[in-house]
Amino acid sequence: MRSRLTVTMLLALLTLPLVPPARAQNALVVSIWGGNWKDTVDKVVGRPFTARTGIPVEYEVGGTIDRLAKARVAKGSPLVDLNFTTTHVARLYISDGLYDRLDLAKLPSSKEIAKEAFRSEFHIGSWAYVYTVVYRPDLVKEDITKWSDLWKPSLKGKLALPDFDPSHIITIAALMEGGNEVNWQKGEARLKQLKDSVAAFYSTDAQSQDLMKTGQGPVQVMLSVNAYHLQEQGIAVKVVQPTDYPGVVGIDTMAVMAGTTKADAAHQFINLALSRDIQSELVRTLRVGPVNPGAAVPASLKGQPGVFLSPAEWKERGYIMNDEARAKNLPGWREWFTANVVKK
Repeated sequence: MRSRLTVTMLLALLTLPLVPPARAQNALVVSIWGGNWKDTVDKVVGRPFTARTGIPVEYEVGGTIDRLAKARVAKGSPLVDLNFTTTHVARLYISDGLYDRLDLAKLPSSKEIAKEAFRSEFHIGSWAYVYTVVYRPDLVKEDITKWSDLWKPSLKGKLALPDFDPSHIITIAALMEGGNEVNWQKGEARLKQLKDSVAAFYSTDAQSQDLMKTGQGPVQVMLSVNAYHLQEQGIAVKVVQPTDYPGVVGIDTMAVMAGTTKADAAHQFINLALSRDIQSELVRTLRVGPVNPGAAVPASLKGQPGVFLSPAEWKERGYIMNDEARAKNLPGWREWFTANVVKK
């Protein structure tokens, strides 16, 4: 009897329509990456926001492209109210009509932030970082000071690169040949020369860090945030400020979803995230660079790659790619990179 009842109940459950998980009626729903990103934003921004406004915050977590796909399906009736994503992928949201224009009158904290954080009238920077050269001096017995050092024969079989987004090394190779992210093909031949130097490719931050910890990829084009995290874990890695070309800047951004009924609350959340105190805590906890120059920065991070505290540092120590060109070219870059560098 019990088994038959169980089967009946299971059949009934299978016929139920799929619905999103129940949410607090007045909750602000934020879309963001999972893991440390979500946990930190919740602790540093979400909880203080709720304490100040009485509005609970809930999160929709997932990968960058997965969340974009969900947003496209829900266009006009978004399942989330506020979105965090990379500045170039935000351009895809904008082109699809998924973002509302920001009301700067509701963002007084934006008066303090660096001009580089104003990515468009639809999205605004939350923090910065770079992809740059990172290596383990205990396993690599030579100084690495430039991007061009990655092509040295002595580093053959020691390099690890990201395969999910090769835009950083593609752009650097193009710059070395007189091009950039727009006419990136100028660097194709140079990129092919790098193929035999690669020991491994990685698709996630966790894989990148594991390759560095185990020594399987002791030289990497690496997210600066991950390098600083390794240093705090006691792994002696050196984060290079290249002398030939700067690190490639990444700026994660915030935006209000088109169609949300909680636009005012979303603006309040963004405004809080841009404030000096919250920016200071984000820098300390995530080890990112602030977009508010007034933020307090730990001494260990001052002057380090990806941490820009003045207009001169933004200009001289980071290469900011054209967002639209990067968003447009990324699918083609991945296809070319896979066929010409990843495949043996």
